Amino acid sequence: MSFTESLETITGCNVRFMRGGKGAPLLFLHGSGGAGRWLPFMEKLSESHEVIVPEHPGFGASDSPEWLDGMSDLAFFYLDVLDHLGLDRVNLVGGSIGGWLAAEIAIRDCARLASLTMAGPAGLRVKGLRKGDVFMWNAEETARNLFHDQAYAEQMLAARPSAEELETVLRNRLTTAKLAWEPRFHNPDLHKWLHRIIVPTLILWGDRDKVVPAGYGVAYEDLIPDARLEIIRDCGHLPQIEKVDRFVELVGGFIREVTR
Repeated sequence: MSFTESLETITGCNVRFMRGGKGAPLLFLHGSGGAGRWLPFMEKLSESHEVIVPEHPGFGASDSPEWLDGMSDLAFFYLDVLDHLGLDRVNLVGGSIGGWLAAEIAIRDCARLASLTMAGPAGLRVKGLRKGDVFMWNAEETARNLFHDQAYAEQMLAARPSAEELETVLRNRLTTAKLAWEPRFHNPDLHKWLHRIIVPTLILWGDRDKVVPAGYGVAYEDLIPDARLEIIRDCGHLPQIEKVDRFVELVGGFIREVTR
């Protein structure tokens, strides 16, 4: 199935979008690696949904606006995105910092959301459960710690990025640092407001996640009313990459169940 790319101006910021499929809208929020390509899980989800993948301000081909100082700014920006796109009853899905961002959006306003899915979101602090410090890892450590199946790490390490791609990687890392350097991948106030999420919520976690341990999933489940936690076996931090079929099965099944 084909997808389209566009550049749209929202709140004075040019944002790159990828879109594909038909059906109920599904807005996917990417993690710190950006949204450079239309990935297999997006393709599979687009068989039953209109999948919309924006590239956050400061990442990839999107602008780096002066107003972007932290995750709160990005959350309010995405409320403008929902207004701009005219989306209603959208299924919001995010991975890693995109999952954290999805939670930040939902605590502010759930009016346009039909469901919320977060895969391995950062954002919380759980005493005794230490996150991996991605800012301190070198390229090999990052690849190996992202995945349980080291074949994915080897594939990542074997890639030979172009000069332009390396520039994008650096840009993405700089924006990630702006969003999550201090405190590290944590909003000290988030836990106080997760009770405001009043849409059906699915929390997905790889049981071998070395970036954000799976115990954080229990914390999210406890703080969000009627949330559902699914632990994916033999999986690292990126279930949408490492366990594509299981990820699509869980997300698609959940959306069908709660929106029928």
